Amino acid sequence: MSIHKSVLLEESIKALNLKNGDVVVDATLGGGGHSREILKIIRKTGKLIAVDQDRNAINSFSKEIKSKPDNLVLVKDNFSNFKNILGGRGIKSVDAVLADLGFSSDQIEDSERGLSFLKDGSLDMRLDKEKDLTVEKIVNQYSQEELERILKIYGEEKFARSIAKKVINARKEAPIKGTLELARIIGNAVPKKYRHGRIHFATKTFQALRIEVNRELENLEKFIPQAIATLNSGGRLAIISFHSLEDRIVKNIFRENARGCICPKEFPKCLCGHKEKIRIITRKPVVPSFLEIEKNPRARSAKLRVCEKI
Repeated sequence: MSIHKSVLLEESIKALNLKNGDVVVDATLGGGGHSREILKIIRKTGKLIAVDQDRNAINSFSKEIKSKPDNLVLVKDNFSNFKNILGGRGIKSVDAVLADLGFSSDQIEDSERGLSFLKDGSLDMRLDKEKDLTVEKIVNQYSQEELERILKIYGEEKFARSIAKKVINARKEAPIKGTLELARIIGNAVPKKYRHGRIHFATKTFQALRIEVNRELENLEKFIPQAIATLNSGGRLAIISFHSLEDRIVKNIFRENARGCICPKEFPKCLCGHKEKIRIITRKPVVPSFLEIEKNPRARSAKLRVCEKI
């Protein structure tokens, strides 16, 4: 049984504008909260393709619903392969797509994944256990320059150089193995004031390492254009992001696809032929209510953006 609480559940389902008979993709199944609500609305005449790169998520949801309905297709894959996922199943277009980019509580609480710096666990962080790269390999094999780069870019960590240097020095003594050990190394690399700030001092480093392991940002950049291209006219794409790097990608790709002519202003008429593909439904992102954050603190950084295919 999943312990995960889906973030912005009511808001995202409402934003998809679903109806009986729709073909829908939940591109990030996770704990299955969104998928369960989608199935209620589209009913037996609709179809739901639920995708996740985490085989545990697929297996858990399959067991939880017990008798799998005929209109549910479960797929173990990464949403960056969106067109192939659908094309391989004879689906050319869909009415709605949802992607919740957050990690489920089931994954965060699993010490074998090592996603939390608050308890000891393996330095893994893979969503897809069939991939080779782990955080243990990164911290023990990447050069100081490579470590500093990913901490700066993916973690926006201002003490990236100091942390990278401490990691290199620590692994000279012995390989770095666990999450608490890594957190201690990070703590020793940052100023004392930073260790007692509002945000835990290891947060940005763990975020950066997780993004690197799972190729999160590049997969998101691949996914969004494919999802937009596959939508039927009037179909909607809803994406829930959890940090500024993800949200920036969603916002920018939505804007690019919502633009018409991109010719220079001085051109007397349009020569580019560029046509807008979508209209943006959420001019400002939808964020969780105070009540939802109170019930589920992990929802506090969530942002929902929605677009509609023209």
